[in-house]
Amino acid sequence: MSAAAEVLQVSDEAKSEFLPLFEYGPLGVMRCDRHGKITAINPPLGKIIGRPVMTEESPCLTDLIHPDDRDEIRRLFTALLDRRSDSFQIEARAAGVDTPVRWTAWRVETVDGAGDGLLALVEEIPGTAVVNERLRQAQRLESVGRLASGVAHDFNNLLTGVLLYCDLLIASLEPAHRARKYAEEIRKAGLQATGVVRQLLAVSKPANCQPCPLSWNEIAVGMRNLLDRLIGDNIELKFGLDPQLGLVRMDPSQAQQILLNLVLNSRDAMPGGGTISLETGNCKVQIVTPSTLSSQEPVVLPCALFVVSDNGQGMDETTRARMFEPFFTTKGSKGTGLGMATVHDIVTTSGGLVYVDSKPGHGTRISVLLPLLEEESSQLLAEDSNFNNTEPPLSYHSKGITT
Repeated sequence: MSAAAEVLQVSDEAKSEFLPLFEYGPLGVMRCDRHGKITAINPPLGKIIGRPVMTEESPCLTDLIHPDDRDEIRRLFTALLDRRSDSFQIEARAAGVDTPVRWTAWRVETVDGAGDGLLALVEEIPGTAVVNERLRQAQRLESVGRLASGVAHDFNNLLTGVLLYCDLLIASLEPAHRARKYAEEIRKAGLQATGVVRQLLAVSKPANCQPCPLSWNEIAVGMRNLLDRLIGDNIELKFGLDPQLGLVRMDPSQAQQILLNLVLNSRDAMPGGGTISLETGNCKVQIVTPSTLSSQEPVVLPCALFVVSDNGQGMDETTRARMFEPFFTTKGSKGTGLGMATVHDIVTTSGGLVYVDSKPGHGTRISVLLPLLEEESSQLLAEDSNFNNTEPPLSYHSKGITT
């Protein structure tokens, strides 16, 4: 390292106080001369940009910047030295790194008095780690989508043959025949296999859905017999459906998928048996944002509320935080990790939200809220023109259901 590329100097009196900040703090610091040559750095800078900074010869500022962003840095640096600006801030990628960092620079006099130079702070952008994780998840989903699309057609053709012969076998057997039960189990397993393929396709690529007005009550009642068979004899299925429930706009198959995933998750959380409750109701959601807090009139969105609750094992905070991540599962080899990711994707795409209330040993309650159709919304608002609730960030009042 050249003598010019030394760690930033501070006075002897302040050295003991400020040196730890420069050496171990979260910000990278650098000083450049009027030609853009780096004359001083601090150790965290290399960690932030993902590469060693100083070599035998002092590099230029632009050497640290990704080639695609260098022209903009040069323009801002020139404006600084020409005194057309006193400072600038830009989010630009470091060389060899795909994620941007924030560069904040000021015009300062150089140490040797040879003219103006630049002092810069370099920091990671808050949330970059989250963005990177989402990008990795998206890449994984893209890979799964390609795989699922390639095998789904052939796999379903094979399953169609299996299910057809199961139906022929079942039709040829008397109801009391002991082999009939085995054939029905084979058919059930085949149907579950087709469901896994549909889940893969639904979570990995947009489906050609056909939204239409529907009632959660009709979906729940229509699937009751199927759900009773799937959850087993040791689990009780209770219904608490509001007869005045309004309509929402959604593809019926996607609504069935939401209900099926939520109920099966509750079933798996109660290996020793228990109770699963399905409830519906009309509710009003108050939208709370900084702008609405200062408004005298609350922003209210009438919604249909659909709740699936159980008295099973419940979830801790860590599990709740990750439950909508694709491929995250607590079921080991028995789970795909796609069920709740699919639910979240369908609901949010339909303009709704999912709220989870769960504690270890106290069961789980999952509430799905979707906007009512416009005519249903107008009627619900007319019934309660004095609605007012300011509990952030979300609150809802429902009819005929405790939430």
